[in-house]
Amino acid sequence: MKSVKLASTNDVKPNSMMRVTINDQKILIANVNGNYYAIGDVCMHRGCQLSKGELKGETVICPCHGSIYDLKTGTFLKGPTKKGEPKYDVKIENNDILINL
Repeated sequence: MKSVKLASTNDVKPNSMMRVTINDQKILIANVNGNYYAIGDVCMHRGCQLSKGELKGETVICPCHGSIYDLKTGTFLKGPTKKGEPKYDVKIENNDILINL
């Protein structure tokens, strides 16, 4: 596996999230009180962009139909979908947010 830079820690302010696309994979990066998480950014229900949803603690709520995902695990918690999101292990090096692909 190869470490890939998603963004800088300066790009993702505390308690915010953003989308990045790496090798055609759409990934949501979230900063929850200085802890960084990365999961898939395409809701498994209807393909909505999770990074446009609501960040609530360590969960993200899909803006389309309210599906809730756990940012730590990518697990589906509630809503119309029944599938989780891919989860990526995040590593911080010199202010770079890295994941293994």
